Amino acid sequence: MASTAAGKQRIPKVAKVKNKAPAEVQITAEQLLREAKERELELLPPPPKQKITDEEELNDYKLKKRKGFEDNIRKNRTVISNWIKYAQWEESLKEVQRARSIYERALDVDHRNITLWLKYAEMEMKNRQVNHARNIWDRAITILPRVNQFWYKYTYMEEMLGNVAGCRQAFERWMEWEPEEQAWHSYINFELRYKEVDKARSIYERFVIVHPEVKNWIKYARFEEKHGYIAHGRKVFERAVEFFGEEHVDENLFVAFARFEETQKEFERVRVIYKYALDRIPKQQAQELFKNYTVFEKRFGDRRGIEDVIVSKRRFQYEEEVKANPHNYDAWFDYLRLVESDADADTAREVYERAIANIPPIQEKRHWRRYIYLWINYALYEELEVKDPERTRQVYQACLDLIPHKKFTFAKMWLLYAQFEIRQKNLQAARRGLGSAIGKCPKNKLFKGYVELELQLREFDRCRKLYEKYLEFGPENCTTWIKFAELETILGDVERARAIFELAIGQPRLDMPEVLWKSYIDFEIEQEEYDNTRDLYKRLLQRTQHVKVWISYAKFELSIDSPDRLQRSRQIYEEANKGMRSCEEKEERLMLLESWREFEREFGSDDSRDRVRNLLPEKVKKRRKLTAEDGSDAGWEEYYDYIFPEDAANQPNLKLLAMAKMWKRQQQGDEEEEKEEEEEEDEEDSGSDKAPAAEDTQSPSDEPTDSAALPDKLPEEPNPDGETQPGLENGEREKDDSREKDDSRDKDDSREKDDSREKDDSREKDDSRDKDDSDSSSSGSSGSSSGSSSSSSSSSESDSDDDDDGEKKAKKRGSGDEGKD
Repeated sequence: MASTAAGKQRIPKVAKVKNKAPAEVQITAEQLLREAKERELELLPPPPKQKITDEEELNDYKLKKRKGFEDNIRKNRTVISNWIKYAQWEESLKEVQRARSIYERALDVDHRNITLWLKYAEMEMKNRQVNHARNIWDRAITILPRVNQFWYKYTYMEEMLGNVAGCRQAFERWMEWEPEEQAWHSYINFELRYKEVDKARSIYERFVIVHPEVKNWIKYARFEEKHGYIAHGRKVFERAVEFFGEEHVDENLFVAFARFEETQKEFERVRVIYKYALDRIPKQQAQELFKNYTVFEKRFGDRRGIEDVIVSKRRFQYEEEVKANPHNYDAWFDYLRLVESDADADTAREVYERAIANIPPIQEKRHWRRYIYLWINYALYEELEVKDPERTRQVYQACLDLIPHKKFTFAKMWLLYAQFEIRQKNLQAARRGLGSAIGKCPKNKLFKGYVELELQLREFDRCRKLYEKYLEFGPENCTTWIKFAELETILGDVERARAIFELAIGQPRLDMPEVLWKSYIDFEIEQEEYDNTRDLYKRLLQRTQHVKVWISYAKFELSIDSPDRLQRSRQIYEEANKGMRSCEEKEERLMLLESWREFEREFGSDDSRDRVRNLLPEKVKKRRKLTAEDGSDAGWEEYYDYIFPEDAANQPNLKLLAMAKMWKRQQQGDEEEEKEEEEEEDEEDSGSDKAPAAEDTQSPSDEPTDSAALPDKLPEEPNPDGETQPGLENGEREKDDSREKDDSRDKDDSREKDDSREKDDSREKDDSRDKDDSDSSSSGSSGSSSGSSSSSSSSSESDSDDDDDGEKKAKKRGSGDEGKD
């Protein structure tokens, strides 16, 4: 009836929202949650506490809880936490059997769960079920032997129970699985707690085999040292060194070994250990070893020991360098220098053999230059340090056999070998060696060394033969000709020396002919053969016209004690000046004239000094256009040129060019002045009443006006009181403005004008000789008209006109400035 009534009840209809616009006050989800928290709408009241008063209620409670646990397990059997909670609840009720059953059921579900085994065993131990717990641990370590926690718990339980044998048995079972290092240390510590040192030693023996690491061997040795077994500890270290060998050696093992011996006061053994280690460990891996060795030597060693440490360190460094690059000969040099200063002869010889075995791979001399010094140092070491001449000879012979003489050779090796044989008083072997060297690979250095050797032995006939061979090999070598002639001069055979010089200067090709000619001339001067010397100078001047030859020739004539020496020297200077007029190098010609001037200053008269002074050139700055490598314009370059008076007189084009430039500049000035006059006429027409009368008297359009006389009428003449005329003041201001514009236009041509003016000034001295002609031409043109005067004016008049124009323009500018003031 109730249901039918409820069914007949009408459900209210949801009101339709007509206004769907957002409300003015918005409520966020955060506000809703905050209100729910504040009102605690979701909190449920705790269930009421149930008090169990009788056994029936307890059974009902147990049944209800068990049913809940079983339902949870049934829902998901793999959730081990449900099983553990169930078993712990049963354990809390002292239902151990039921809890054990639950754990067994859980193990059937997941027997590899570590937590389940631990909880199961802990339950049995809590309830003092030792055998059950031992059985569980036994099952756990059998199923999961790699879980170290089971073994630790098991052995701890057995030791707590006092079952030492059982604990040892568990450890032995554990060690069969070769666990980690901590397990072995636990076993060793267990044995040491019961004073079983021998058993601990046997465990260490097995331990270092299973875990063969340096730190484990060190622990083993320290164990022996701690218990007073010093010999056993030393033996352990020795076994460790043999075990690791030289391939897997570690510096920490040797450091520990050395410290062990140091504590036993075995300092010599410590030193031997360090040296043994340093000989076998690479440098970059032995930093700590070097540090400890140095500290040890500072504490217990002497100065020699400290030096040995440093030498050993450097030796290892060099070994690493030469291993990295066997052809690094600089490293070999440093290494050999170290070995020679410290080691014995056999060790040094061994290092030398290793070094010379690294032959350069390419047969090019630049690759052999450093390598050959290894052989030189090796031979010198054998001769001077070891004092073994036979082995030194073998070293030289091996080196000379190794060098590919057909491609290149080293003259120093042949000469060193010859000098060694001479020191051994074996002259024939030395000559034989140098002769074979000249026959196989002749070189200038070999000939020079052989000649010096024979000169020291005073074998002059052999020297002549060697010089002949030398000149056949290199006839262009001037030094050889000079040395040969000097030899003959020393021997007193002047004619033979002169013949050698004649042959030398007759060679078609020479490397330093100027040195040869100078030596020949000096030779003739020493012999006081002045006629031959003059003949040599003349022959030399036929080949070259160099200024130094002329100067030397003149000084030679001056140095001869004869009455006509000044005349001869002056004549040579004059001939040189004539001969060098066509020379393009004007600096050399200037050098000659300066030398001539010094000569005349010391020995000449006033007339001769003036004559030479008139021949000196004038230094002129010029510009020339530069062109880049690609042909483009690279700008202008300033340079200094020398204009000789003789050249200027012989080239009339220079004077004509200067006159043309002056005429062009004068024409430009005339045009500017005409423009200024037109502006003044316009100003006078508009500004003054007296201007028309002045224009009627003289106008630029009536007749051509001389450009040189035109500026005289333009500038104002100041009154006696110092004031300017009032009628021309405004006109002068406008003229100044126009002049500023004209000056800006003239800036472009300023450089060219300055250059032409400098040239005109430089030629004023040259034109002084033509002043008579220019004066006559100017007097003839003074009576003619202004047009004819401009066409027939000379260069001197154009210069004076130009100067007048400049002065008048300056006056104009000055008057304009006064008008402005």
